Amino acid sequence: MGKRKSLIFVAIFAIVVSTFLVACGNSNSSSGDKKDKSLVIAIGSDIISFDIHNHNNTSTESVHQNMFDYLFKRDENNEIKPDLVETYKIVNDTTLEAKLKEGVKFHNGDPLTSEDVKYTLERVAKDETLKEYPNYKQIKEVQIIDDLNFKIITYKAEPSLLHRLSRLGSGILPSKYIKEKGFDYFLEHPIGTGPYKFKEWVRDEKVVFEPFKDYFKGKVDTWDKVTFRVIPENSTRVSELLTGGVDIATNIPPSDWKRVEDNDGTSLKQEISNRTIMLILRATKGYPTSDVRVRQAIDYAIDDKSLAENALKGGGIPTLTKVGPGNFGANPDLYDQYHFDIDKAKALLKEAGYEKGFEMTLHSPKGRYLQDAEVTEMIAGMLSKVNIKVKIDFMEWSKFVEMRTAKKNKDAYLLGLGNSMFDGAYAVDWYRAERNIGETDYKNNKIEKLLEESASNMDAESRTKQLQEIESIVAEDVPHIHLYQEKIYTGVNDRVDYTPTQDEMLYVPTIKRK
Repeated sequence: MGKRKSLIFVAIFAIVVSTFLVACGNSNSSSGDKKDKSLVIAIGSDIISFDIHNHNNTSTESVHQNMFDYLFKRDENNEIKPDLVETYKIVNDTTLEAKLKEGVKFHNGDPLTSEDVKYTLERVAKDETLKEYPNYKQIKEVQIIDDLNFKIITYKAEPSLLHRLSRLGSGILPSKYIKEKGFDYFLEHPIGTGPYKFKEWVRDEKVVFEPFKDYFKGKVDTWDKVTFRVIPENSTRVSELLTGGVDIATNIPPSDWKRVEDNDGTSLKQEISNRTIMLILRATKGYPTSDVRVRQAIDYAIDDKSLAENALKGGGIPTLTKVGPGNFGANPDLYDQYHFDIDKAKALLKEAGYEKGFEMTLHSPKGRYLQDAEVTEMIAGMLSKVNIKVKIDFMEWSKFVEMRTAKKNKDAYLLGLGNSMFDGAYAVDWYRAERNIGETDYKNNKIEKLLEESASNMDAESRTKQLQEIESIVAEDVPHIHLYQEKIYTGVNDRVDYTPTQDEMLYVPTIKRK
């Protein structure tokens, strides 16, 4: 009996040890324990800054949105509704009057007041050096009535005002905190009124948030800690998802779709993004691309459908406009359409005096967009067929942003532009001449006139036609060669309930634990 008891004890001990070792093996896994309240999201590129006004980067906004609240916000039906605002009324075409919700606090405990609204909106509306200035310069001033009530005054009628107040540069900043500490201190220790507050940012590695217990909508307690891990390499991002190192992984490449879907414990989620991938071309005198015929030839030499079907494995929809379905002013005649005609491309080059071709530089980020490197290489191969020799300059995202900021771009660069405003006015404003000085130097007088007229047109029907006309001109003038509207492919651990949205926001309160 003693020997039998000993064997039973040994067996039980072995099981206990084995269980302990398995538990230890999963201790670093974000998804191994269903009770773990830490959420880890893998993103392909780091945020640019905590200055909400000095970037126009969707992936940065997708992180910021968890810290900064807007006056208005889009609901699940894409309708604009009050957020920080309790009530509002359109007094006239140039005046919006609103009242803030009572009891809203910043992460340091300071109350939200009209002074914060005034500081935030007037900062971006008056500082021409800020990247978001073109989207807010329409605001003349913010008049404070009292701590909660204020008026936003625009120079002219502003049909897109509510759209502007529900995105990117409208996250309300803490004026008192910034006045006392300084803006540089704020950038290192940012605070907002959002559901999550800043804990740590290790550049090019991670951004860490924790719940804000005094959030005006109630503490978000689904997750005790949220980490955005910066993992540029596709293979590493996917491996971390499959092994439980992260709960959500963005930008899953086609080669790994089946792996993620077939893996026990993960699945692939997809949605059509509001982002268009394009080539931005120099129209600067001295560059071959300053000739519209050369730009058109490049457009006709690129097979957008092949890019979408082959490089992206169906992960894109060819388009001749960056104003896609679901956006105000979308032109359906230009969507799911593309130009491709090698003979016509050669004829245009010959007409422009480049029958023997020319050399050009194409800058491209690597790992920022779905299959961006593969797409860039395919484009270079396509252009070689019309005697255009492309020198590819692959760049890390931070260096790519620096290049664009310094306007040191050469012939062309690959860029994806989203539209969290969901108004075509944002998209077509990229053709405004003053925005392009030193970067592409593109100008079209007819577009300038249409931009001016549409900017203050309060009639939705005629404004739609104005935006669509701009899009049609651009499709012929090709200052930007629109390639395709990108699809979103996100890997998700089965313990997490999350579906990507068209605006690509990673809004943590919508990410639930199963």
